[in-house]
Amino acid sequence: MRIAAIIPARYASTRFPGKPLVDIGGKSMVMHVWERVKRAQGIARVVVATDDERIYNHVKEHDGDVLMTSPLHESGTQRVAEAARLLADELQPFDGIINVQGDEPFINPAQVEEVARLLSHSEVLIASLMKKIESEAELFNPNVVKVVTDSKGWALYFTRQAIPYVRGSEPKIWLSKNEYFKHIGIYGYKTFVLHNIARLETPTLSQCESLEQLTWLYYGYKIRMGLTSFESVAIDSPEDLSKLINKQ
Repeated sequence: MRIAAIIPARYASTRFPGKPLVDIGGKSMVMHVWERVKRAQGIARVVVATDDERIYNHVKEHDGDVLMTSPLHESGTQRVAEAARLLADELQPFDGIINVQGDEPFINPAQVEEVARLLSHSEVLIASLMKKIESEAELFNPNVVKVVTDSKGWALYFTRQAIPYVRGSEPKIWLSKNEYFKHIGIYGYKTFVLHNIARLETPTLSQCESLEQLTWLYYGYKIRMGLTSFESVAIDSPEDLSKLINKQ
């Protein structure tokens, strides 16, 4: 199976303009991501997909692979789908695409490899990752997306709430009553599925939670979840970056 990894990178972030180009230890965030994904085994090509000339030129200047995409996309998935169409002109088409968030400069290559492994199964059309929640703070933080699965690892629902609700127990002891998992926002798709889901209308369910993956579940697309032990650190704001630097 031939797989490409695509890293969507926008300059015009509401909370953190210019985020892909911010310096982290002498290297831009987007190049941290690109270089780490390049280390993953079994990935035929790694490319940044952007709508901004500053990001495009920066990646080129640092010997990265980059494509210019439309500024009109409403989601990273749509940007990744356009990039996949641009890559499809090659003689060897890609059977699968992995969408790696451009704001996770410390992603572990093993996470990319695990998504690729899941995607290699014929019955898996969309794959993603989850990690066990270890703290009460994470469990009840609405910015930490939770996922519940069936016995075979297929996602049943994603939410910003702590689920399942433990009836008759104080929330502070829920972690001792049940295992909870947070969603790690890396996705793998069979290429034809990526193009299909990029055209879906957003249902109210997905709008309420502001979670794009609920759109896919709503229209009947199953998502296979893999378990990872590696932490995911997303940079959504300058404050997130400051906290990260202070931990170094």
